[in-house]
Amino acid sequence: MAGHSQFKNIMHRKGRQDAVRSKLFGKLAREITVSAKLGLPDPAMNPRLRAAVIAARVENMPKDNIERAIKKAIGGDAENYDEIRYEGYAPGGVAVVVEVLTDNRNRTAGDVRAAFTKSGGNLAETGAVAFMFDHVGLVEYDAQVASADAMLEAAIDAGAEDAVSSEHGHEIYTTQDSLRDVAKALEAKFGEARKAALVWKPQSTIAVNDEQGEKVLKLIETLNEHDDVQNVYANFEVSDALMQKLGA
Repeated sequence: MAGHSQFKNIMHRKGRQDAVRSKLFGKLAREITVSAKLGLPDPAMNPRLRAAVIAARVENMPKDNIERAIKKAIGGDAENYDEIRYEGYAPGGVAVVVEVLTDNRNRTAGDVRAAFTKSGGNLAETGAVAFMFDHVGLVEYDAQVASADAMLEAAIDAGAEDAVSSEHGHEIYTTQDSLRDVAKALEAKFGEARKAALVWKPQSTIAVNDEQGEKVLKLIETLNEHDDVQNVYANFEVSDALMQKLGA
């Protein structure tokens, strides 16, 4: 297993104002409803739903909201959402993958395209950049849960592919098929993870200058603010100075 990873899931988030939290809760509820509708409404029997519920808990989403989102799927009155992946290039040749849940394909496609164009990038065909990423399972724990060695040993025993530890926490990577089993094994040892989901992990990252980095981060922020966008992934590195400047 590698002892270091350049993978950084950069999420440039604003302060937790009411409007921002409301939008976040809306996205989390949408994922919970879709997950419950596609599989069983029991988180213990539905890995995707369990991951969605965990994500909601991490963001302190009220229990009532979570239960309401699940019941919405059971009741059959949930909207029909299409799962779509958009791919494109941001300034500096940075590859970007955008996952959305939408009830209006045309509206979302236009908005995503506009965001890329405004940033100086461009939207590409499906498959244009996905090959630069690996679609893998990710289980995350806070740094204080265990030492790097203890987490690595537990990850190996659980059947994980890789484990990366830093001051920000532990990232355990799995194949798509083994995510559920690895997550359950680690939960038995360390408790509930702060995240367990399928992600797009860059195979490598590219360096950009501060001007390009600022534009890429602005694009990611714009995309994340869209109601239909669930996740954004990009294969770039920015300087610590720029991250500090932006307060990220």
